[in-house]
Amino acid sequence: MAEIRGFPIIRHLRSEPTMQTLYFRRGTLARSGAGLSFWFRPLISSVAEVPLDDRDLDFHFRGRSADFQSVVVQGVITFRVASPDTLARRIDFSVDLESGAWLRSPIEKLQSTVTQLAHQVVWDYLSKTDLRTLLAEGVEESRRRISAALESEQQLAEIGISIVAVRVSGLSPSAETEKALEMPTREKIQEEADQATFQRRAEAVENERAIQENELQNQIELARREEQLVVQQGANRRRKAEEEAAAARITATSEAEQTGIEATAAARRIELVGGASAAIEKERAELLSGLTPVATFALVARDAAGFLPNVNQLVISPDLLATLAARLSQPAGADGDAG
Repeated sequence: MAEIRGFPIIRHLRSEPTMQTLYFRRGTLARSGAGLSFWFRPLISSVAEVPLDDRDLDFHFRGRSADFQSVVVQGVITFRVASPDTLARRIDFSVDLESGAWLRSPIEKLQSTVTQLAHQVVWDYLSKTDLRTLLAEGVEESRRRISAALESEQQLAEIGISIVAVRVSGLSPSAETEKALEMPTREKIQEEADQATFQRRAEAVENERAIQENELQNQIELARREEQLVVQQGANRRRKAEEEAAAARITATSEAEQTGIEATAAARRIELVGGASAAIEKERAELLSGLTPVATFALVARDAAGFLPNVNQLVISPDLLATLAARLSQPAGADGDAG
């Protein structure tokens, strides 16, 4: 919007760079350009401002498909003024010389023109296409048709409007129709989910069975190893008993041999001792046979003394000493004769 300052006789106008200002003096175009700044006399002047920037126009078109289904098309049309002088002659963009605001609503009228043209194109496309085709390719096709129709529209070219871009953001049926169309897909998704659940449960059962089989195999293997252990322990005990029996036999044999050896040695010792004793006794007997009775008696007394109890006192009478002295004084032969 232009900025206008008032003074007693004249006024000053300053416009934005995005606005094309057309200054008419006494009905004749005196100046035209973007971002102008000038003085003017309001009684003989008129000013028009045409926007030069890109303008976005949102649209929301509702139509009916070839199979009588309600369809809504949404999007944005971007346009700009290509020829501001031409547009200013077709649509009133005059501004108030005091406030600088538009006297009419030129932008709304321009947007209405573009909207009606686009709506006509969309309605024609929707009415000739079934719903499933629209849902499959309607967005891109609508964008292409609107863009082609507006760019080739003679009316827009005549008023100096250029289409910059057309964007279709969505094409959707009514809520009931959309729900009905979604139902087969939902059923299929649910079926796939059920199948996945069944598959997961089957895998869980299979895994559980595998675990049980593994545990059973482990038990069988443990039982087999326990059997082997029992057999091995029995063999070990038998081997130990056999070895102990063999050791006992060896010990008994060794002891028997040792006993035999000792018995033989003892017999030999007895034999030797007996022989020696017999020889001694024989020699003794021969020795005693040549002794006098008194000597023999003395030897016998000596041997018997070893078997007698201890004698604390011995009383010898004089008669005994006389008799003993008489006998000891006799020679050996006389004693023998006396004997």
